[in-house]
Amino acid sequence: MSTLLVTHPAGLSHATPAGHPERADRLRVLDRIFEQEKFAHLVRDLAPRGEREDIIRVHPGDFVDAMGEAVPQEGLVRIDSDTILSPGSWEAALRAVGGACFAVDEVMEGKVTNAFVAMRPPGHHCETRKPMGFCLMNQVAIAARHAQAKYGLQRVAIVDFDVHHGNGTQEIFWADDSVLYCSTHEMPLYPGTGAQGETGAVNTIVNAPLRSGDDGAVFKEAMETRILPRITSFAPDLILISAGFDAHVRDPLASLRLVDTDFGWITRRLMEIADKKCEGRVVSLLEGGYDLEGLATSAAAHVTALMHG
Repeated sequence: MSTLLVTHPAGLSHATPAGHPERADRLRVLDRIFEQEKFAHLVRDLAPRGEREDIIRVHPGDFVDAMGEAVPQEGLVRIDSDTILSPGSWEAALRAVGGACFAVDEVMEGKVTNAFVAMRPPGHHCETRKPMGFCLMNQVAIAARHAQAKYGLQRVAIVDFDVHHGNGTQEIFWADDSVLYCSTHEMPLYPGTGAQGETGAVNTIVNAPLRSGDDGAVFKEAMETRILPRITSFAPDLILISAGFDAHVRDPLASLRLVDTDFGWITRRLMEIADKKCEGRVVSLLEGGYDLEGLATSAAAHVTALMHG
């Protein structure tokens, strides 16, 4: 079993104000953790720049152009109270998109078994025409459309265990029966979407909201009863993961109580389904995770599971 790690130094160039939780140190701590000897067998590659043709399958061309033009030559520009543009933001976002599509290519072409893309900014809050929640483009949605367009996949499943609901991914695939979007997340919490009754126009949205203080046992029950059976019955050709690690007990932006082993557990369960339904094909993309220690240890558990099952 081979696991690909995709990164790029451009991810560090997306600047945010002092004290902002979505900061370059998130990638620095992951770089350090993946230097450990136990990760020596990772296949490593740099994220290429994302292609416009991949982006506009999700985000209209005028949106992409406006975003690129809004990037400042110096200083910071606020899109909203949380979402920032700096001179390096567009390159970082393009590399995050390119890394996601490259990882899909490597997995679909059988060069590796699975992949983890450690890039920023995150993406799952970005809607078709609305960047928000730290997110400039929706990488997991772009990766799904890339997989369908290039490889003719009939069904793609997206599993999102970030503590915040992926409103952008849900909006993009709301009426699409070829993409199953499943999410566990804390409610009530930003962005306010993700109620259990939000099932999409064609019943391919599966939300399993959790409550403040819920721990790994409740998370596992939600996965086992609501999400994993739906993925199995959907029989995807590829599983994509929006891997946010902010449900960790240490995270400052939420109140769930997951620990490192919970992230390893869900990774292995998704791999079991992938082995049965789609030749083991799994591509995971970094989303949230804002306590640096919690992020590092949780991502390590996630990638260890990808490497060893």
